[in-house]
Amino acid sequence: MATAPKTPPGADPKQLERTGTIREIGSQAVWSLSSCKPGFGIDKLRDDNLETYWQSDGPQPHLINIQFRVKTTVKMLGIYADFKTDESYTPRKISVRVGNNFHNLQEIRSKGLEEILLWLVAPDIQDIFPALSLAAAIALTAPVQTADVERLFSALKLKLEMVEPSGWIHIPLLDIINNPIQTFMIQIALLSNHQNGRDTHMRQIKVYTPVEESSVGKFRRCTTLDFMMYRTIR
Repeated sequence: MATAPKTPPGADPKQLERTGTIREIGSQAVWSLSSCKPGFGIDKLRDDNLETYWQSDGPQPHLINIQFRVKTTVKMLGIYADFKTDESYTPRKISVRVGNNFHNLQEIRSKGLEEILLWLVAPDIQDIFPALSLAAAIALTAPVQTADVERLFSALKLKLEMVEPSGWIHIPLLDIINNPIQTFMIQIALLSNHQNGRDTHMRQIKVYTPVEESSVGKFRRCTTLDFMMYRTIR
């Protein structure tokens, strides 16, 4: 039986931020955990130190809750995992859910090592299932019965696994037309670990919003003497 390929690391978040296309907004949210070992809490997830980590202290799934005070546009999550160091504490299966609060969270993404399973919003059947895969969205262009939707949804909702990740893992959060999602809350659920480990280590989590291009930046700078005479209001 072939060995599953290891998850390739993504780009360093600082490099991505230097492109000017995304901005980290984790500091604007209220963070909470399902459990933590004393001294290994939320602050370790947000200290920009890859040597520190949050450690859970309870039954699976282990939950990380990120709540914004206003509806916020989110483009991507960045998660740092290190199997070589954490071994059985390393997450293997991750689910990402979004919603207005704890009572209406919907799973939009299951993150696996070798790929990301994208769940896309299908507006015409949002009251039935707010999160459907692209294949489901295509299949539902024709009229179908609710029972057909349920069977299709169940068949497509697969769980992918991460294989010995080492580095940054980027999880895009996009809707059916490839736009960043808008949400009040994100929940990251760590469903299982490598080597059947119980508690988990998570070293860093970043939350990114897109940076919209300013209309001012589209004009050339005024550098001639004639322009500079009128660049301020007297």
